[in-house]
Amino acid sequence: MTGIVVYGIKSCDTMKKAMTWLNDHGVAYTFHDYKKQGADPDMVKAAIAEHGWDKVINRAGTTWRKLPEEVRSSMGPDEAVAVAMENPSIIKRPLLSMNGKTYLGFKPDIYEALF
Repeated sequence: MTGIVVYGIKSCDTMKKAMTWLNDHGVAYTFHDYKKQGADPDMVKAAIAEHGWDKVINRAGTTWRKLPEEVRSSMGPDEAVAVAMENPSIIKRPLLSMNGKTYLGFKPDIYEALF
């Protein structure tokens, strides 16, 4: 398998679990750090097209809660991409891209099935 990219923030606990799992299972991947490289607009658009903005945008985190109410209440796919570009930490982590598909979050059993 080639072309696996894991998008996220290195200090995130869920990211640490996902990368540890990948490393322990010998899965080669490239890490895209939102803090250093920013969000990839094409990847965010692809994830939203595949899963819906409400799954890609983490509405349980502090970044969401800090958004103005008018931004949250008017959220849609295009707005979600714009918000994600300005606030990459709002994107559900990890965002894994593989074989033209995207996967959100980390669950060991799902990774087991993928790899």
